[in-house]
Amino acid sequence: MTPKATPDYQDADLVLRLYEMRREPVMRESRQALIRGWSPTTLEECMAVTVPSHPLNAAFRQCTSYWEMAYGMARHGIVHADYLMESNGEGLLLYSRAEPWLAELREKAGPFAFANAEWVATQCERGRLAAARFRARQQAAMAAKGA
Repeated sequence: MTPKATPDYQDADLVLRLYEMRREPVMRESRQALIRGWSPTTLEECMAVTVPSHPLNAAFRQCTSYWEMAYGMARHGIVHADYLMESNGEGLLLYSRAEPWLAELREKAGPFAFANAEWVATQCERGRLAAARFRARQQAAMAAKGA
């Protein structure tokens, strides 16, 4: 799919709708729980959240599917990728936390895990910048934990 050359009114409308969805109370609670409570330093910690009985499993599924949906819109040319990434980098924070174990996560949890986030992190200029920033944070956090 050819990316959109410039953002337009429809892009603004989609981005605003995505923002409204992020503000929904259950989504906000899930985002907060996952961002504060899931910062894996090992493959086991990364994979644990994919088990249905894990306390953060529902938040993980809700947040990752939300961000995959949003980033998929950019990947498939529905919304201008760089415009979307001006205010929607949070999914790349989660991606950066899973990235060290992405191959194993895909093998065990599903072959398309974080596929759209990976596309944004590698194919979109603003996505690359955000991913690099979050990746550096994750590496520093892992180093601080001795991982």
